[in-house]
Amino acid sequence: MKTRLYPPVLLAIHLSSISIAAGTHLINKNQIKIMENQDYTKTFLLRQTPQQVFDAITNVPAWWAEDFRGASKKLNDEFEARFFTNVHYSKQKLTEVIPNKKIVWLVTDSRLSFLKDKEEWTGTEVIFEIAEKNGKTELHFTHKGLRPQIECYKDCTNGWTQFLDNSLIPLITTGKGNPKVLEGEVAEKTGQSYTTAFSVSQSPAEVYTAITNVSKWWSEQVDGGTSEKGDEFTYQYKDVHISKMRIEEALPDKKIIWRVLNNHFNFISDETEWVGTRIIFEIQEKDGKTELRFTHDGLVPDYECYEICHDAWTSYIQGSLKSLITTGKGNPNTREEGLSTELIEKWGLPKK
Repeated sequence: MKTRLYPPVLLAIHLSSISIAAGTHLINKNQIKIMENQDYTKTFLLRQTPQQVFDAITNVPAWWAEDFRGASKKLNDEFEARFFTNVHYSKQKLTEVIPNKKIVWLVTDSRLSFLKDKEEWTGTEVIFEIAEKNGKTELHFTHKGLRPQIECYKDCTNGWTQFLDNSLIPLITTGKGNPKVLEGEVAEKTGQSYTTAFSVSQSPAEVYTAITNVSKWWSEQVDGGTSEKGDEFTYQYKDVHISKMRIEEALPDKKIIWRVLNNHFNFISDETEWVGTRIIFEIQEKDGKTELRFTHDGLVPDYECYEICHDAWTSYIQGSLKSLITTGKGNPNTREEGLSTELIEKWGLPKK
């Protein structure tokens, strides 16, 4: 059988059962094929009982996804998980649940914004197997379908390693997980989200009231509730930009957060680019004035729409919203005119 010599740098492949990082190794074609077909897996031996391990795994928000919707404990439960605004979205269904022994999630939908194939997780399975072994509890984790030949492998295996080693296992052993474990790393990779701030003499209550009066500073073509947690509303400018928001958090005079549920741009290739991002208004008293900090969490320089969206938000926040707060009159898009003439001309958008 012919063999091929691979330099060590090409063989720094981490699998639970294979670790090649130094020296010179002879690898034949069959061995390479085995590695390519190897699902990511990791095993732990713990002092806690199988029930304690099982209970921790099913408490998904405590160790994996704080941005969690749904249920994750019983057969046929379904849940959605989002990470770092729009970097990772996935929907899982529990297709097998054997208490204290086994849990299987089937990924029924996924969107990983950093991949060419954004749905690469869809159809894969995340498997947790629990067994008593030599007086301890063995936890065997497998992401079936997460293999070295797929684009996501390096980043996703690193992600799972971080969440398992530094969040799930601490949750099992100490009662406290760390679902924020990757925040710093992802922030560094994805860049800084757009943010801008200003201070005014008006009270926090006046600032908050102006923010929630969206049609007076953003667009008159806003339909739906814009002030209470759970409210949903749509914004539209012709077929150029249509967006649907849900108010996720509303702390009077302090903070309000919108989640972008759906979005359409007709001037960039990825028309859904805003989907999953958050729009955050934070209010605080500072040096005798009221400071408003606006952040579009997830709107980063790598986005195709970043420059135009940067300019538009700056105009709306520093111009229209600030004016509404300080003078009682904003400068929103009108139902008839839509965007400002300046922005339409600068970016070559369709005119009325």
